[in-house]
This record gives sequence, C-alpha cells and structure tokens, in this order.
Amino acid sequence: MLLSLLFLLGACQSGPPVQEMSDARMAIAVAREAGAAQLAPTQMRAAESLLSSAQRNLSERAYSQARNNAIEAKTRAFEALANAESTGNRNLR
Repeated sequence: MLLSLLFLLGACQSGPPVQEMSDARMAIAVAREAGAAQLAPTQMRAAESLLSSAQRNLSERAYSQARNNAIEAKTRAFEALANAESTGNRNLR
C-alpha cells in the first residue's frame, strides 16, 4: 500500500507542472499590476525570464526543470511585488 502511494506521488511530479506555471503567471501579473515593472525592474525581468525558460522547458517536456523555473519565477515575482510596495510606500512619505 505504501509503495503504491509513493509511486502515485512520484508519478504526479513527473507530468507537466500546470499548477506551478499558472501560479508563476498569476504572480507576475499581480506584480505588474502593482507597478513592479517600474519600481522593481530587476526582479521583474528575472521573473519573466524564468517563466520564459519554464515555458521552453515545458515545450521540450523537461517537466522537472520547468517546475523548478516556474517556482523560482513565482518567488522572484513576489520579491518584485514586495520591493514595489516598499518603494511605493517610501515615495508616499
């Protein structure tokens, strides 16, 4: 039973990273909406580049690398969002 469960969990990770790609796209969209492209351009470029890499990996069926790049893209987008919000708050003072 345990072996079957482990196999199923492993099989789930080997397919396309649909949720991770969606999460990364959404995080980038939210960061853009918050003005991160202007207020945190370095992090936004990194997030967008990682998402592009993930999309390339996906088309090559390199799902593990696509998953890793999508997760990192989401992380960078959240960093850009946090920096944009921080910069925006400082500019309001």
